[in-house]
Amino acid sequence: MTTRGSWDSGSKCLAGRRTVDAMHIKTLTIHGFKSYRDQTAIEPFSSSHNAVVGRNGSGKSNFFSAIRFVLSDAYTSMSREERGSLLHEGVSVTTTLSAYVEIIFDNSDNRFPTGKDEVILRRTIGLKKDEYSLDKKSATKADVMNLLESAGFSRSNPYYIVPQGRITSLTNAKDHERLALLKEVAGTNVYENRRAESLKLMEETESKRSKIKESLTFIEERLQELEEEKEELKEYQEKDKERRCLEYAMYQRELGEVGQMLEEIEINRRKEIDDSNEKRNEFAAREKEIEVLKDRISSLESSLSVLALSKHGLTNEMQDLLKARTELECIIEDLGQAGQKGAARKKGLKRELNEVEKQISGVETELMEVVPEWEDRVAKEKEALASLDRAQASLDTLYAKQGRISRFKSRTERDMFLRNEIDAIAAHEKSQAQVKANMQTELTNTLKTIDELIRKGNEIEENLNERRGKLQEMQEEVNNLQHNLREKTEQRKEMWREDAKLSQLKNNAQQQLREAERNLASTMDKEVA
Repeated sequence: MTTRGSWDSGSKCLAGRRTVDAMHIKTLTIHGFKSYRDQTAIEPFSSSHNAVVGRNGSGKSNFFSAIRFVLSDAYTSMSREERGSLLHEGVSVTTTLSAYVEIIFDNSDNRFPTGKDEVILRRTIGLKKDEYSLDKKSATKADVMNLLESAGFSRSNPYYIVPQGRITSLTNAKDHERLALLKEVAGTNVYENRRAESLKLMEETESKRSKIKESLTFIEERLQELEEEKEELKEYQEKDKERRCLEYAMYQRELGEVGQMLEEIEINRRKEIDDSNEKRNEFAAREKEIEVLKDRISSLESSLSVLALSKHGLTNEMQDLLKARTELECIIEDLGQAGQKGAARKKGLKRELNEVEKQISGVETELMEVVPEWEDRVAKEKEALASLDRAQASLDTLYAKQGRISRFKSRTERDMFLRNEIDAIAAHEKSQAQVKANMQTELTNTLKTIDELIRKGNEIEENLNERRGKLQEMQEEVNNLQHNLREKTEQRKEMWREDAKLSQLKNNAQQQLREAERNLASTMDKEVA
């Protein structure tokens, strides 16, 4: 079946040149594809010519795109955005998430090799899927393309569908372009390509034949070599047979000689058995004596080891006692030094306390000497202030009598004089107040120093008493711990001695056990053991 499509702005036409009952489209079903939101089934199609007529924008191009969507390679390897552009985007309540186009072919002439009168081919797309189904069963894209190629929809001849504008370009094409088009439509390019492939295959076959001839020549040469080696092998086998016969004769003669030697050896063995029995009895008696001596030696060795362990334990004990004695001497010496240091410390603190008390008494004496002088100075200051006030009053009275005009030339000079007098009086009062404050501060600091020295002396005395008590408690605790340590050390030494004795007895018992096992094994054959 060859289908053509051409149209103007108002109509579209699909035409087919066919014989009676040729393969053609029976039904086209579109759902959600481009402008077809709802499911739309278009049927019936004529087996000869079909025309689609409508206004611009009525969906003629989308109808033709739906057929190309299923049959041609125009919509392969699409991205997510390209698949989304094929979905319906009109105004509706629900969003179109998938779309499909289904074509039902009339397969009465069995153009599709399925054995059925109808072939149902559907392609479904979504934002994340692109699937094919064949006769309502899932199929791969490769299976669908192979089925279409078997029916004549060849990729090398894409002119079974002619889109808009292709006919105009064909009518305006040049002669060589038309010739190339006719070759493509007729399918001659396919044969030329196949002819080139066949020639290439023939060349490869010829090269393989030459390689095979070379291999055959090598095999024939190798066969000749193998024939020669075969003759040599036969000759070798004959010689080897003669060699084995000679070896057998030699082995037979040596076997007779060895038999005679064995008889002689057996006679000598019987004689040696009698001698060996006597020697075995003597050896057994010696073995018993050796066992008695070994038992005695083992008992002596165990006693010696116990004594050695006792000696080692006593030596360690003596060393521990010497060490303890040395530690006690060191502790006594440290305690003596600590007592001397404490006495020296106590004497130093007493001297320091006496010095502080002397300083306190000296400061108190100075303070008693300073206080009357301070009181005298305060009384003198008061008298001086009273005299100053009286003199100032007398001066003011004299100035008042003299008259302001006769003393000062101007009012400014009078004001300046009064300010100077006021400043001098204020400075004198300030200096007297400062002296008084300094004396009071010095007296307060002296009293604080005395109190601080008394407090420090009391604290030092209390610390000394506390340290004496703690030192006595620590000394008692050290004595108790040393007593416990000596008791635990004696217990540990006794346990070490007992452990050493038990270990030595265990080792002696294990050694005797091993000797008994060896003696038992020596009394039996290896097979019985």
